Amino acid sequence: MVPEAQFASYYGRNIVKPAPWGHEIPAYLFLGGLAAGSALVAAGGEMTGRRELQRNGRLIALGALGGSTYALISDLGKPSRFHHMMRTVKLTSPMSIGSWILAGFGAFTGVAALSEVVKEVAPNQGRDLPMAWFWPYGDRLASIGAGFFSAPLAAYTAVLLSDTATPTWHAAYRELPFVFVGSALAAAGGTAMVTTTTRECAPARRMAVGGAILETGAFALLERQIGVPGETLHRGRAGRLLKLAKALTIGGAALTVVGGRWRPSAVAAGLALATASALTRFGVVEAGMESAKDPRYTVVPQKQRLAARRAQAAIDAASEITGLPSAQALAEQA
Repeated sequence: MVPEAQFASYYGRNIVKPAPWGHEIPAYLFLGGLAAGSALVAAGGEMTGRRELQRNGRLIALGALGGSTYALISDLGKPSRFHHMMRTVKLTSPMSIGSWILAGFGAFTGVAALSEVVKEVAPNQGRDLPMAWFWPYGDRLASIGAGFFSAPLAAYTAVLLSDTATPTWHAAYRELPFVFVGSALAAAGGTAMVTTTTRECAPARRMAVGGAILETGAFALLERQIGVPGETLHRGRAGRLLKLAKALTIGGAALTVVGGRWRPSAVAAGLALATASALTRFGVVEAGMESAKDPRYTVVPQKQRLAARRAQAAIDAASEITGLPSAQALAEQA
């Protein structure tokens, strides 16, 4: 008798090799999202005349960007490897495009942060410096440029994960960018609530609540659509991290709505949202690692896709024989 087939690959090895990442990569994902969201907070503060919100947002964006870059280089092992990624532009590579997004965002964010330092240190708000007449225009351009790169910076890391063969990440390619963008907005709004007085934080509170709603809704849709690999989102360490992240996100958003204008509540809500964003990144990375270790999460989706293609081919063949249009043809005509 032939023994019953088990979900195991040849020689006892995994079908998909887990990514060789440590804690640096989820930290890089979180800090990159925080930097992107904080640049949007700063741009909103600059556009509406909220000086404290603008200053804090710009400095947080630069600090988070520096931490994110350090985590990425630490994972790469050599700083020169990051430099080598800037030597070419490959439109089909999320890593290549992401490197250029990171560089463009860093340039504008650095100028914006320098502007804040000049305003605090230089006499007469920098009016005695050469080309001081251009400074207000450069300040505005820095805000616009950083804001322009913010959304791609917050989303490209999700595309980077989804472009791999890791089952959980790859299966979530539609919803994961929305999860990461919402998480970044919630974290940035929450961090601004912690560092800025409540009288200037109204835009940050709205951003935090909106980001929490987007993240929660996108993650719920992800759980329904992802299929078998989604089991890793609810098991083990990844399940515990994501469950806690969801509770902190909902609780932080609710506390923002109820007591966001009271300083202690604003700080507590902001810390909850920022922590939830970090836990989401760590949980998603952990879930992907676990899905790569079990061949079942690779084999079952492949069989399902193969069965779907065969069923569609049978329907198309039947429509050719009977002369009746297939469901796909009717949908295209509609």
